[in-house]
Amino acid sequence: MNYQKTLDWIFSQLPIYQRSGAAAYKKDIGNILEACKRLNNPQQKFKSIHIAGTNGKGSTSHMMASILQEAGYTTGLYTSPHLKDFRERIRINGYKIPEAQVMKFVSNNHHWLNEIGMSFFEMTVAMAFNYFAKKKVDISIIETGLGGRLDSTNILSPELCVITNIGLDHTDFLGDTIEQIALEKAGIIKKNTAVIIGRKQSETITVFQEKAKAENAPLSYATPFKHASDLKGNYQEENINTCVSSIRKLQEKGWNISEEHIENGLKKVVVNTGILGRWQTINHSPLTICDTGHNEDGIQNILTQIRQTPHEQLHIVWGTVNDKNIEKILALLPKNAIYYFCEANIPRALPKETLLTLAKQHNLKGKHYPSVKAALTSAQKKTHTKDLIFIGGSTFVVAEVL
Repeated sequence: MNYQKTLDWIFSQLPIYQRSGAAAYKKDIGNILEACKRLNNPQQKFKSIHIAGTNGKGSTSHMMASILQEAGYTTGLYTSPHLKDFRERIRINGYKIPEAQVMKFVSNNHHWLNEIGMSFFEMTVAMAFNYFAKKKVDISIIETGLGGRLDSTNILSPELCVITNIGLDHTDFLGDTIEQIALEKAGIIKKNTAVIIGRKQSETITVFQEKAKAENAPLSYATPFKHASDLKGNYQEENINTCVSSIRKLQEKGWNISEEHIENGLKKVVVNTGILGRWQTINHSPLTICDTGHNEDGIQNILTQIRQTPHEQLHIVWGTVNDKNIEKILALLPKNAIYYFCEANIPRALPKETLLTLAKQHNLKGKHYPSVKAALTSAQKKTHTKDLIFIGGSTFVVAEVL
């Protein structure tokens, strides 16, 4: 198989959750345990940091990877979802896994991957662990996919566990209260392993403390640090605090990371890791910004940032998926914006006609368009130099724009 056929085969396995939703979610880690056993347990051959949370885990993961790279460590990074290229999920020192390595992994193992019935996500986790082990990385930052307790990444014995914050997202799988979701995320806390909590929330304090006590895991909360980052958006302050607090814990464990490494790493996250879609400017006249924030907490952060960004008329290109709490999110959106409703080219997208109907009930004014591209083109034609175009609502809307 060539690379494209290999990729097609990977994507044809139990549907990718981000595109199809609930049909692709599996509530157990038996497959990844079996796969790693057949691969001679690669997850035991490199040191790791395991990161969970509702928002900010992607930014925090990339920040930590950048700092470790600046400190001279060969650093693996596993994140999801990807925006433009499948290989964004698996990187070493910012470089995506080569196409040849993807093909080799599938070619060598497809017979038993098929036999086990591996899902898309399970397969990519196994591929990442195998790649990091073979390349003998010094450390890997591993981001959970969904939840924590039953996530396929949760077979690590990490140096450190990090939980960024807890919000209402994926409630159909993780529970419909902050406490229930926190309990699922707390599933990554390991015996005798330090855990950093990014945000102190009254609803989660007891959940995390009880789990940490049961595992004899030293627990601490992130503290404020004054550091600048090339990842824009004031909401990154919390992620910087979580990142630096985690790095401090690594320093205590003997990792050779200086203040200069921290400062340079935070200033070069985009260059060092290739992260996309976080308050990313894609045009300056008119100012055009996209962001992948897609749940209530993420949207509120984005709206705060929009209010702090000088502009005359606000234009919003917006699409979402069909399993979010659409009504609550639409209620948050500004009434004075002009909307360009669309749907990403995925089965999970909420139909643009439905989105427009719901939006009108919240007094949001705009039209729907046949594609993300058509919506953005229309916005660009109607804006003036000092206007602001924001693109978001769904990771997949942002992916199509990028």
